[in-house]
Amino acid sequence: MIDPDDLAAFHAAVAGSRPLPDSGRIQRQPHPPPPRPLQHLADEQAALRESLHGTIGLQDRLEGGDEPRYLRAGLAASVLRDLRRGRWVVQDEIDLHGCNRDGARQLLSSFLAEALQHGLRCVRVVHGKGLRSPQKTSVLRQLVRGWLAQRNEVLAYCQARPHDGGEGALIVLLRAAKKTRNLA
Repeated sequence: MIDPDDLAAFHAAVAGSRPLPDSGRIQRQPHPPPPRPLQHLADEQAALRESLHGTIGLQDRLEGGDEPRYLRAGLAASVLRDLRRGRWVVQDEIDLHGCNRDGARQLLSSFLAEALQHGLRCVRVVHGKGLRSPQKTSVLRQLVRGWLAQRNEVLAYCQARPHDGGEGALIVLLRAAKKTRNLA
């Protein structure tokens, strides 16, 4: 509510004023609000309802789990599924137990370069479970996952099966080595 004294003071202050003459300028209208993606919001809500209340299929039960996995964008899900099921033969491995962060990264980088050079496609990277670490947490576990996901030669990885190291190791699928043409 406006105070009547303030309103009277305002009218007294502008009593002799006149509107400015038309300058010929175009008055800009404020930008319209951004469009609301209604279909996207509806899709998100439907996905949320499905995840909370939908039925879990047999394939989801078989493939479920919280184990680490990575699949390069553009590859079929069957690549990761085959890797998880052990359809690739592990051709070599590296054990990073006892390494510090810098040493582990250097060893892993050299190992992957060598594996690629020798045409290896599937390798095991043992990072350990961290049982002897101060808080019983594996620092290398998280680091190795990030390093592998950043490497161009890595197509996919998943947690090793229990007899291959379980949560202390990853099975890594590498891209095929590029063929060099012999110009003879």
